[in-house]
Amino acid sequence: IKLAGNGVMAAFQTPKLHGYSVKFSPFSPTRFACVACEQYGISGSAALLVFEFPPDLSGPPVVVQNCRWSDGLFDLCWSELDPDICVTAGGDGAIQVWNVLNKEPIAVLKNHEKEVYSVDWSHKGDKNLVLSSSWDSSCRVWDVPSGRSVPLVSFAHHSGVVYSGVWSPHVPGTFATTSADGASRVWDLREPLSPQSILPAHEGEVLSCDWSKYDANILVTGSVDCSLKVWDIRNPRSSLCLMRGHDYAVRRVRCSPFSRGIIASCSYDFTVRTWDYMRPQGFTPRMEVLSHHTEFVYGLDFSSFVPSLLADCAWDESIRLYKPKSLLSTD
Repeated sequence: IKLAGNGVMAAFQTPKLHGYSVKFSPFSPTRFACVACEQYGISGSAALLVFEFPPDLSGPPVVVQNCRWSDGLFDLCWSELDPDICVTAGGDGAIQVWNVLNKEPIAVLKNHEKEVYSVDWSHKGDKNLVLSSSWDSSCRVWDVPSGRSVPLVSFAHHSGVVYSGVWSPHVPGTFATTSADGASRVWDLREPLSPQSILPAHEGEVLSCDWSKYDANILVTGSVDCSLKVWDIRNPRSSLCLMRGHDYAVRRVRCSPFSRGIIASCSYDFTVRTWDYMRPQGFTPRMEVLSHHTEFVYGLDFSSFVPSLLADCAWDESIRLYKPKSLLSTD
């Protein structure tokens, strides 16, 4: 896939729907999905929107499926086993399993006591597993393809809302979580009673994390203190790199699948920013500020097929596909 020119951008409007999360398909280079809510997710219904886009971004993405839900939807993940299966995180405390060829979920699994804010599908080891994280301060691991209506195991050692949970792309059965308690924790599925590592990550709530795709020990976190930090989980006492520049909370962080040190982040300051935490000493890790939204930017993802291609979504009722100029030289 080639993009037509430097910094090309394709856009799509989602009238009356405010974007919360966007994810590229792990099977198709021209497919992605977004969850977006009415009334900013405070009340009303939501939609799971599935898009196809032209390989050269010569036109806007096209909606090929619109699945509606009666409550808010705050996150989504694609199956690692079936190209048409998605899981969403519901404001009603449930996760919804969808075959995107249909408009109705094929399963609704409810075990959390409050909103589910994050879902992630394991892509290492046992690919049947889905991780859900909730405002009830817990995480659940589900065997979704089995059809089991109860989680396999629960993790409940955070003392605040769990905003995100992400499986390690390197170590089977390992995942990281972030919480309103200011910490990020690393867990082993085989030992649910105690985290493997506790990172005293930030001075405020930690909203997001992501694993390096090149180093099994590197984790990146983003916080309401407006910063990102890079951690070696073997040494939780201090971070490897502190990245400042956002004016408001960092809502989501993503590590590039193509370049070792490249990170993208989005924020309540209406921007997306790119960083390179491996830049030589004396150089700022911040690379570029993209200001193409007029409201909170909630969703962000890197394509695993197209180097440096990003998708994002925001509360300004829009979705963007683009390749930042700062990343063209890193391909």
